[in-house]
Amino acid sequence: MSFGVVMLVHTALDRAEQIAKHWAAGGSPVVIHVDKQVSQKRFASFQAAIADCENVSLSQRVKCEWGTWSLVEAAQIASQLLLDKHPDIEHVFLASGSCLPLRPVQELKHFLLRHPTTNFIESVNTHDVTWTVGGLSYERFLLRFPFSWRKHRKLFDLYVELQRALRFSRRIPERIVPHLGSQWWCLTRNTLSKILNDPNRKKYDTYFKKVWIPDESYFQTLVRLHSDDIQSRSLTLSKFDYHGKPYTFYDDHLQLLRRTDCFVARKIWRKADKLYKTFLHEPTDYIKAGEPNAGKIDRIFAKAVERRILGREGLYMQSRFPIHKQYSAKSYDDYSIFEGFSEIFVNFEQWLAQVTGLRVHGHLFAPQKAEFSENKNIFAGNLSSNARLRDYNPSGFLQSLIWNTRGEKQCFQFGPRDNQKISEYLAQDKCAHIYVITGAWAMPLYRTGKDFDDIRKEAAKLQKIEQDHLQILKQKDASAQVSHWSLAEFVEDPLPILQKIIDQVGPRNIRRLSEAPEMHDLTDFDKFLFKLKNKGMDPHLIGEFLPQPMKENPAIQRPYLVSQNAKNI
Repeated sequence: MSFGVVMLVHTALDRAEQIAKHWAAGGSPVVIHVDKQVSQKRFASFQAAIADCENVSLSQRVKCEWGTWSLVEAAQIASQLLLDKHPDIEHVFLASGSCLPLRPVQELKHFLLRHPTTNFIESVNTHDVTWTVGGLSYERFLLRFPFSWRKHRKLFDLYVELQRALRFSRRIPERIVPHLGSQWWCLTRNTLSKILNDPNRKKYDTYFKKVWIPDESYFQTLVRLHSDDIQSRSLTLSKFDYHGKPYTFYDDHLQLLRRTDCFVARKIWRKADKLYKTFLHEPTDYIKAGEPNAGKIDRIFAKAVERRILGREGLYMQSRFPIHKQYSAKSYDDYSIFEGFSEIFVNFEQWLAQVTGLRVHGHLFAPQKAEFSENKNIFAGNLSSNARLRDYNPSGFLQSLIWNTRGEKQCFQFGPRDNQKISEYLAQDKCAHIYVITGAWAMPLYRTGKDFDDIRKEAAKLQKIEQDHLQILKQKDASAQVSHWSLAEFVEDPLPILQKIIDQVGPRNIRRLSEAPEMHDLTDFDKFLFKLKNKGMDPHLIGEFLPQPMKENPAIQRPYLVSQNAKNI
């Protein structure tokens, strides 16, 4: 016989029964410790369920609590019973009720037979540990912890701070060098017997009763006193998140668990029927030659932690809300914003869509409604064009639009007449490509027949809004890619600028532009600007428009001289 199993059980007794019978059927005796907090009725039912298994025994019960000595005591009691009842076993494997064997019992038996004197236990010197979560590494061996970290967190923290302030420090017993590691181990009979029968055990137990989370340090430390044949690793796959809590494996992790070649995995969801059915009924002739290696899936777990902490760029949901301080991509994919173009060109949206093949919207943040392409009222992701719904969360509206249209680049118009609450978001989103023609808001004003005093007031208002918008785009923490031109600069030679923009936003195989789209009439626009200035409004964002050339008056003719001899002609 090669090894026996100690199981620590406190929930899901039906699954614990199933696993215990699986171990026993493979020829490995099992001793189960059931938490004393489990009701007597449930315990009696469990006891009756395993009564027909000769190789399965129940140990004396103690009340267990996370992070306390009771877990070590439960392992000691069950281990001693296993050694006493089965003198022929050579290794003891510690598991929990939520552990699931991933490979046939015979494979683990053969593996241990190849390592008859090796102890498999994660045991790392506390000075070398960098993965502890919770702030207490070496201090857990120097301070006292009479209060439960889970039930009395405030008292726990206050007592720790008090001991630090008083510079209190416990004396570590002689020969003890604190080590830490996973509580799930596989020790040789010889090593485990020496730990349990150590003449200084009473002193060691007294000391470790006051250590924080002793189940991660008791056996991990004492194994160093009694053996030199140690592989500092656990044969049980147990992964922890960035909060220090163990990951739970579900049915959809089946192939992931197979890849590790580990013998046992923890912790398995009690309703993962597919996992239990697959691994507990694997054919015994199915042999994996691979060495157990949990590191095979470390990259996947590292990405899972990153996804959990940072979220996913452009995806916003209750369980995965990104922390934007970590990166500046607030949207899922790149998108382009055109400011002032639809005011200058006739049907600019249709022209841009035709030239680039991209999805081009109107003013998505217009006061009346979101101007979706093709004048739709409902767009991708069931987004409504209703301005009230959009303005409840403008950034969420844009994020949803980009997320729900991933794979299709979006373009839209923006200007000082639109809802400016989105400006800060646009400036800080590295996915935003913004093209601004400052002062283009003046062209619709020029084409209106309103009273000029009203036009002047509106022009001053729009220029102030655009000025504030530009300041936001120029902030130090702005991540958007911004290009801007004054209206005067743009209309002087628009074709090269449009070509540059098309090369950036459109597919690479777009042909060269031969002509610009139709521009709105600018006849006497310079006079309009001159009049604005005379009325006290300086349109400085528009730039300097040169006066149009003066046309000759056909009614005024050049004078000419008449020759004295003309009458003789």
